[in-house]
Amino acid sequence: MRRTTLYLEPDLEVMVKLEAMRSSRSMAEVLREALRTYLSTRRPQIPPGAGGFDSGETQTAERAEEVLGELGYAEEPR
Repeated sequence: MRRTTLYLEPDLEVMVKLEAMRSSRSMAEVLREALRTYLSTRRPQIPPGAGGFDSGETQTAERAEEVLGELGYAEEPR
């Protein structure tokens, strides 16, 4: 576990302290649980541009060498 500093607004600090006292846990435990719950419910966002370019080709991976050759990146013979 790593230590970090978190700045809380006064009203949020009071709410965390009250929950810690109510549940007989430390503030750190309450905050870890809250962060874990929040982050586990969020859907990961797709990176910008992902899926934005559809070549219409479905077998590019199988034809990688051929495609590279067409683009001028053919492997030099040894």
